[in-house]
Amino acid sequence: MADATEKAEHDRIFKKFDANGDRKISAAELEEALKTLGSVSPDDVKRMMAEIDTDGDGNISYQEFTDFAAANRGLMKDVAKIF
Repeated sequence: MADATEKAEHDRIFKKFDANGDRKISAAELEEALKTLGSVSPDDVKRMMAEIDTDGDGNISYQEFTDFAAANRGLMKDVAKIF
């Protein structure tokens, strides 16, 4: 379970990815956010969507995002530094 600081960080990062504010991250939003990290291919986006979008609805929900973040704390610390 994430502590309050970690939850606030997840909220902040999620909002950066969720450009239209609909509480879901689409593949297009993921791709745009990842472009700030450097070169990203459509295949990279597809792979990430497949890994994080566990219910297969084509969007990353906040719950899916936080589940991924909890399982990938080191990666999330790196992402937090960038965003």
